[in-house]
Amino acid sequence: MLDRRMLKNIDILFVFFFFLLLASSLVIQSTASFNVIESQPYHYLKIQSLWVATGLVLCTIVALFDYQKLRRFSWWIYGFNIILLLAVFAFGESAKGAQRWIPITSTQNIQPSEFAKLFIIITFADFLAKRQGKLNRFRDFIPPFLYILVPMLLILRQPDLGTTLVFVAIFIGMMFVAGANPWKFGGLIVGGGLLVALALWLHFSTNLPSWLQFAQGLPLPLHEYQLKRLTVFLDPASDISGDGYQIIQSIWAIGSGGFWGKGFRQGTQAQLDFLPEHHTDFIFSVVGEEFGFIGTITLLFFFFVFLLRAINIGMKAKDVYGTIIAGGVVSMFTFHILVNVGMTSGIMPVTGIPLPIISYGGSAMWTNLMAIGLLLSVNIRRQRLMF
Repeated sequence: MLDRRMLKNIDILFVFFFFLLLASSLVIQSTASFNVIESQPYHYLKIQSLWVATGLVLCTIVALFDYQKLRRFSWWIYGFNIILLLAVFAFGESAKGAQRWIPITSTQNIQPSEFAKLFIIITFADFLAKRQGKLNRFRDFIPPFLYILVPMLLILRQPDLGTTLVFVAIFIGMMFVAGANPWKFGGLIVGGGLLVALALWLHFSTNLPSWLQFAQGLPLPLHEYQLKRLTVFLDPASDISGDGYQIIQSIWAIGSGGFWGKGFRQGTQAQLDFLPEHHTDFIFSVVGEEFGFIGTITLLFFFFVFLLRAINIGMKAKDVYGTIIAGGVVSMFTFHILVNVGMTSGIMPVTGIPLPIISYGGSAMWTNLMAIGLLLSVNIRRQRLMF
């Protein structure tokens, strides 16, 4: 049971900026989704509001539950996570070339890969906490990598490149928080990144010497359209009617907003439907167009303080398990924010990663709010009660 005295531990500033982000989500969604269905301009706003309301209930339940008790069920949660990801291939529906959703009703689906992020944070934190002080050698990194590799491969198979990359970010962040040797583990990360860059360069290069041309035929674990998305941001004009179109429209939207923005529901790229997915993955472009530099910098400031307080919660956790959980949640949110803002601004590849709390989506909203509930659970139990 939760002792009421624990509520005094709540980080008020964290909660305040959390609610500022929720309010921002509904305001931005009210304009970003206004023209998606002309006959029902508030359709998506109503659904988003429902997801926020139910998500807050889930957030409260998770916050009141003692996060330390989750360790008892770590392997059960991990197994359930794998079963849920496998169920996508048996019962899932396909849309836009991917099979990621399981239908719940005739109009609503759930996306197991979203919940998988939260499940892996909970279970991987326990896995790493048991190995505290034992992540110093290269061979020590193999068990954690294999642990997270299984759900990652299932998600990549859907295919869902964006969530797969989020798993990579969670893995890296939690490993560092758990005390992995920064030089050895950091070297592996840098080396792996260079190998990926080299593989992409070899795949797309047209002027390879004869002795390297064999590399272009080597298989990569990605679909061709995913590979194209990873490189087209370098020159969107090379495919202006295809993969480059969305990036160009997004850059125009953000740039046209200027300092103050065009005004609420006055943007052309979103309101006239030139920009695809403007209420989901590209909602930050709407912020830039209609609220300008002031709007984007204000939203980013909200996220910045929110993440700072989340880091503070992790630093003050009463055990290493809570600290690693906080590290996983912060890694997830930080990666989402950086990649979403980067891809909508044209400086990073388009990977289909939504802006947390702001973008439209039920599974993502529930996952985000339950992750925040997990942070609050760590926060309110940061001190042992003295009797």
